[in-house]
Amino acid sequence: MADTPSKEAWSSRVGVILAVAGSAVGLGNFLRFPGLAAQYGGGAFMIAYFISLLLIGIPIGWAEWTMGRRGGLAGFHSSPGIFYSIVKHPIGKYLGIFGFIVPVMVYMYYVYIEAWCLGYALNAATGTFSQPGVNFGDFFANFTGTKQDGASIHFGLHDVGIFVLIVYVFNFYFIYRGISRGVELVCKYAMPVLILIALIILARVLTLGTPDAAKPDQNVLNGLGYMWNPKDIATGLKNPQLWLAAAGQIFFSLSVGFGAIITYASYLKRKDDVVLSGITAASANEFCEVGLGGLITVPAAFVFLGVAGIVGQGTFALGFNVLPYVFSQMPAGEFFATIFFLLLFLAAITSSLSMLQPGIAFFEEGLGLGRKPAMLFLGLVTALGTSLVWWFSKDLKALDTIDFWIGTVFIFLGGAVLIVVFSWVIGIDEGIAEAHQGAEMRIPALYKPVMKYVTPLFLAAIFVMFILANVFGWNFSFADAKFQPTGYITDLIGPNPSDSARITFGFIVITIIFVALMIKLAGKRWDAARKQGGNNS
Repeated sequence: MADTPSKEAWSSRVGVILAVAGSAVGLGNFLRFPGLAAQYGGGAFMIAYFISLLLIGIPIGWAEWTMGRRGGLAGFHSSPGIFYSIVKHPIGKYLGIFGFIVPVMVYMYYVYIEAWCLGYALNAATGTFSQPGVNFGDFFANFTGTKQDGASIHFGLHDVGIFVLIVYVFNFYFIYRGISRGVELVCKYAMPVLILIALIILARVLTLGTPDAAKPDQNVLNGLGYMWNPKDIATGLKNPQLWLAAAGQIFFSLSVGFGAIITYASYLKRKDDVVLSGITAASANEFCEVGLGGLITVPAAFVFLGVAGIVGQGTFALGFNVLPYVFSQMPAGEFFATIFFLLLFLAAITSSLSMLQPGIAFFEEGLGLGRKPAMLFLGLVTALGTSLVWWFSKDLKALDTIDFWIGTVFIFLGGAVLIVVFSWVIGIDEGIAEAHQGAEMRIPALYKPVMKYVTPLFLAAIFVMFILANVFGWNFSFADAKFQPTGYITDLIGPNPSDSARITFGFIVITIIFVALMIKLAGKRWDAARKQGGNNS
């Protein structure tokens, strides 16, 4: 029962599926997933990964699609508005805070990484990476400013600054154009091009053979084996950290609990399918992640650098230090490096657009702002956060702080709220019946108890383990339990705290309070509209 009906709508079913898939397909598909799979033993990780997909990703995805469409039919397109319409209690609207805070604050650092991708693509295309003696670790540190705070506030080809400005303008230009002429248009072109580029690179990787005859073990088959061959599955599955990594990757990859799907689905009509569309979008993401990302990154690094090029490498090191070196060793390396980082940029832009729409939707329907004022407001809020990430670039401390507290902890909480509201507030029977409106396939009956009991309990267990491990530093031992607070805590309250982490955490807290106050204000407007009979009941 928002003040004015939205004129936004998807122009086609393919468009909304590509947009949701584009929201999910991002850097995690081509960098984070392969690194985790290799780190945790391939086969064991994949078992935990697919169990998490079946018990977390798909159920929460269906719940989010269904609740989004239901809220949209009531006239709401923002997460707070959708929860306001579903949960008939004053607290209901506040449950939607996750669907605003997560995408908007993740955008603040994600757009910075997006700028890296575009910058690397142009540097590769202009021959920077093929110059003799280039040190890719030093280039990354200088480009992103990881050695000193403020070091990345420069605007040359070898600096991230100009690319931050370019991607900011690009994102806000297309989000201003709206759902069909902006988000959908970008995804309709970017997703097919992204997949085409990935297939070209995959073909090149699978035909690498044995690049160095002096190292016959470093061949593409062994690279694929390192990624996929089972390695002591029974022991691996007993490792709680593996389950945390697998479940976290599902959240990170599918964007469930993120706030994008619920907003995108709110622009659907009553008879628009959400069950098959949800599975199709998830399948497109899995194809990009498992079928493409899993066959490109690790095998390519393995054939040129061996195990040493993979073990211990984080997502950023693998993507922006190791892979540029790998491409520099290939025939036509400049070409493949250019299109690879273009692929990452396209994956990032389809995701970052999805992070802006929830904010725009809330400012429009919650605060009654027009499109331009809503964009300016959102631009100001996100620019403040991105400026923190950009300035406090040493060791990427600000980026890491927001990513942990918002991009991990809040996503878990948001997903839990979604599945609990769907299964227990709406009710599992009513929720499934709602999902089946216009559905071209039915949710299997087995998923009723899964969505009502198994998913919430599985989420709770994973989240408790995650907090114990990543906040309190539990060693996962019961007989000799030890707790050593991690850097996320000691950076804030330790004997040698990090000023950048403290300032960033303070910004997070202030933003949450500010958004809660805006939701309170929006609730008053919605209550007034409801008392007057509403304009789009």
